[in-house]
Amino acid sequence: MSKLIAALAFLIATAANASAAAIHIVAFGDSATAGYLVPHDKAYPAQLQALLRKKGYDVAVANRGVSGDTIEGALRRFDSAIDPGTNIAIVEFGTNDLRSGAPIRTVRARLTELIRSLRARGIQVLVIGLGKLDLVAVARANDVLYAQWTLPPGKYRARDGAHFNAEGYAIVIGRMLPQVETLIARAARK
Repeated sequence: MSKLIAALAFLIATAANASAAAIHIVAFGDSATAGYLVPHDKAYPAQLQALLRKKGYDVAVANRGVSGDTIEGALRRFDSAIDPGTNIAIVEFGTNDLRSGAPIRTVRARLTELIRSLRARGIQVLVIGLGKLDLVAVARANDVLYAQWTLPPGKYRARDGAHFNAEGYAIVIGRMLPQVETLIARAARK
């Protein structure tokens, strides 16, 4: 009986270590992250998780996208969106800020504050620029990785013509995959 208990204890300890070794990624953004007009399993966070797992990575990708959100809103919900143990955050904000009249300098300043809050928790960051919103200078200034999501109008768009459809998400995921894999490698070394 004691061998059985020892074996069970070993299995529980092994399972606990395996889940602790998983890389936790939070997709933090607005409707482009939430997956507006696509089923939840076709939004980019779900597709990214499936692709990474298929490639052999032990990852969990949480979708913390909220349609209509701004960087100011993200800063307010930061603690509830960014779980303890998060290793990587993929940050996609800014278009709603500009639509609501925020000047680009305010967008850049708020995004810098968000990046610094993530980095203060030891979280690796990938910033996403959506469409014509180019945030590469903010990413470089904060020493984080960057990817630009641009696709032509038409077949890669959801029925509103603005958001991506499942096929569009698959394309932009493929384009940002090298940056995500770099961050996974960095997080695994910690």
